[in-house]
Amino acid sequence: MVFVLEGKGIQIINDHTLPYGPNKLFLIFPQDRHGFEVLEPTKLFFIRFNDSYLKTQSKEWIKKVEYIFHNHNHLPGCILKNVTDKPIIRSIVEFLIQEQRNNYPNHNEVITQFINSIITLAARNITLMDTFLDRKRGSDDVLLLLNYIHQNIYYPEKLKSEQLADQFNLSPTYITEYFRKHIGQSLQQYITEYKLKLIETRLRYTNVRLNEIAYEFGFTDQSHLNRIFKKYKGHSPSIYRQLSKNTSILPTQ
Repeated sequence: MVFVLEGKGIQIINDHTLPYGPNKLFLIFPQDRHGFEVLEPTKLFFIRFNDSYLKTQSKEWIKKVEYIFHNHNHLPGCILKNVTDKPIIRSIVEFLIQEQRNNYPNHNEVITQFINSIITLAARNITLMDTFLDRKRGSDDVLLLLNYIHQNIYYPEKLKSEQLADQFNLSPTYITEYFRKHIGQSLQQYITEYKLKLIETRLRYTNVRLNEIAYEFGFTDQSHLNRIFKKYKGHSPSIYRQLSKNTSILPTQ
């Protein structure tokens, strides 16, 4: 995460460019190619997340990070669509700078709490960004359905075709046809593949046990998770986790 405290210039992510200025919050992911073209003296505040930090966080915190990771468009630009959040983020950043310098008792715990607040605000704004796009493109746009799936991926009962149909005032038969027409795959296949993307993140950056992951994502048991994961990814979850510790490049299928 990058917060602009002062200055102006151009932010570059994956060959896309956009001007930056004070009170902008950017997200940069490991696979992104990024840089800055500085036009005026600039002060940036970086929050970098390493594996050891990620593995100490709560399950709810991890869910927020997963939502951000898999729903951000990886384009330059401030993610703070709610303008009232900008001064809040700035105040937190200024406090973090001060806390880092002072090194008072319970220093790490306090910093962790405020960083988690930034994560929560970032996730909220990603959701607001999705909602804004949905309304802009029209209420019948498939993006509205995708956004609903992403937000409720941990609640299998909400992703049944009957529940989705009721949520969007469509018939269960039509919603499956509608999804396949616009996405090019079945509703169930999309949900499964999106779950597996999140599970890959969980395997790579946390120490959560496989049986807990299976339960959390609505699989019957660990063997059910193993079977589905191997079918789509070519490896069992345990092998994938082991490979992720040995190399930054993982085989995919």
